[in-house]
This record gives sequence, structure tokens and C-alpha cells, in this order.
Amino acid sequence: MGNEFRFSQSSPLFGIAGWSNSGKTTLIEKLTRHFAGQGLRVATIKHTHHKFDIDAPGSDTARHRAAGAAETAIVSGSRVAVIEEIESAGEPALEAVAARLNPSDIILVEGYKSANIPKIEVRRAAVASEKLLAPTDPLVLAIAADYEVDAHGKPVFDLNDIDGIAALIVRTLGPFKRVQQRA
Repeated sequence: MGNEFRFSQSSPLFGIAGWSNSGKTTLIEKLTRHFAGQGLRVATIKHTHHKFDIDAPGSDTARHRAAGAAETAIVSGSRVAVIEEIESAGEPALEAVAARLNPSDIILVEGYKSANIPKIEVRRAAVASEKLLAPTDPLVLAIAADYEVDAHGKPVFDLNDIDGIAALIVRTLGPFKRVQQRA
């Protein structure tokens, strides 16, 4: 395997998939810390099925949106956020979201269980009754779990084996380009 998982306009993507409360966010936090600690530029994309808002009611940007702005950006010396209204357009494809991000060495994707990207399935004993994704999705390359799992021939990592999981990601995506960090 190698760079076949890079989209033409974006950085390489690797998914962390699983059911609610399986440990996806915790694993992404640990992997982000691991890769960033090696000097890599890491971006993340989080998919949710729930509506969300990052604006405080009554804030200037909320007022801009309420007035009809299709997109609103808020900028400070340390952060930029862009809020785009998409209800009428429908949910954008993962590739379209990834293409909007600045170049990174890797984009870790939380959710998007059916996305056409390589991924690890995350399992916790607390949600062991949920259906395994690995047997029916060839892009689930391995399972990371905190209990013994029948992985149908796929590798199983302990959920805390960050070095092992990171090594699988590197083998899958190929060597990272080492994108320069922004000043």
C-alpha cells in the first residue's frame, strides 16, 4: 500500500470509525499528540449526525448568519473559524471538506464509517454489542479494542497501543511529505 489514499487536492486521510462511545475521540487525541510530537502537521475532521453551532447566540457572527450570510469567518491573532450554512445544499462529501483544509501531513477523520478511506475500527467493551464494521468493509484495516475481538483475520491492537496503530497508519499512507508548519 502507499499513496493511493491521497485525494488530488488534499492531504492523506485516515479514518477512525466506530459506534458512539467506542473511543474514537480519545484515540484521535492520542494519535494527534503522537504525530504532532514527531513534528508532523495534523488536521482532523469530525463527522456528527447532530446539528451543532459554534456561535454564541447574539454574537456578531451569529447576527451575520441570522441576517442571511451564507458564510461567516471570524478571525483573531490566534484562530480562524469559518461557518458555512449548508442545509439547502446537503452535507458535503468528505473529500470536499478535506480539500478546504490547509495542507497537512495527515488528516485524521472521526466518523464517516462508510467513507472510501482506510480506517481503523475502534471498539470498547461497553459497546461490544454493536455490529462489527470490519467484516463487511475492506477499508477497515484493523481493529483497536479494549477487549478480545474476533477480527475476522484483521489485526487487532490494544486501544492504548498508539505506537502500533501509528505504525499501521504510516505503512498504509506511505512516508509523510513533512508539510511546513505555518509561522
